[in-house]
Amino acid sequence: PEQETIWQRKQYAKPGLGRWLWNRRDELALNLVRPSDRTVLDIGAGEGITLEKMQQRFPARNILGIDSQLENVRICRQCGCRVQQGDLYHLPVRQQCIDIVFLMEVIEHLTRPELAIREIHRVLAPRGRLVIVFPNDSVFKLARLMTLRFREAMYDPGHVRQWTPRAIRNLLHEHGFAITYS
Repeated sequence: PEQETIWQRKQYAKPGLGRWLWNRRDELALNLVRPSDRTVLDIGAGEGITLEKMQQRFPARNILGIDSQLENVRICRQCGCRVQQGDLYHLPVRQQCIDIVFLMEVIEHLTRPELAIREIHRVLAPRGRLVIVFPNDSVFKLARLMTLRFREAMYDPGHVRQWTPRAIRNLLHEHGFAITYS
């Protein structure tokens, strides 16, 4: 049987630990944007919650979201976000023109992460940076069970791989990235 979609904005609207964690994650990530970062790319923008925060916090920056799913693009646009439908493996962005790329809870969904990292490397400007955030699925499942969120705990988010910090570091080193913060 097909599982019912759990929409991000509906989950985010619920008060409690989940929203606090999401806000904390976003705050830590957005604090990595330097004053000199003029172009920001959010790959896998989803329903645009983080993208919306970026646009509010950095209104003078050139911020673009990309998502592969047309429904997510529609939701983002309804919320006033600048977003394009696009393929992570063939980004609709010129070479070396992005100062900072956000890949927030996306890499675990990818069947070819090495191709995605190579493509991100292509669009990053010299001295550009990549921010990757990925979940710890087993901890999230346990936390959801402990907070009696059974439906969310049993939901299959479509993760292809469970990443570790070491595996991410290895992947990035293989493709010419230097780790500056983890």
